[in-house]
Amino acid sequence: MDGGADYIVTQMFFDNEKYYSFVKACRDIGINVPIIPGLKPIYNRKQLTMLPKTFHIDLPTDLSNEILKCKTDEEVEVVGAEWLLHQSRDLKKSGVPVLHFYTLGKPQLVAKVVGQL
Repeated sequence: MDGGADYIVTQMFFDNEKYYSFVKACRDIGINVPIIPGLKPIYNRKQLTMLPKTFHIDLPTDLSNEILKCKTDEEVEVVGAEWLLHQSRDLKKSGVPVLHFYTLGKPQLVAKVVGQL
């Protein structure tokens, strides 16, 4: 912020409570620019290990458990889309004015979720 940023875009996260805690911590120290949540769908089982390792993030146990039940990547994509939609609706309900989606090779999946919002 000291360098003149007008807003923040978070890295991807899958637990909205972590976003809300981050925003509160920023506000508590006087950072008052918009903080845009960064969201990404999970669409294959490899991401259960790759995403936490690469981006140093936690995946909620409920999400991991649902993905582990899937037999195909197509099933994982459905679970990932449902999770993304739920996250997005919760964030919008809490008053977040805009969402940022990391598509990473699956723009159609994100477009479908956005269409349902």
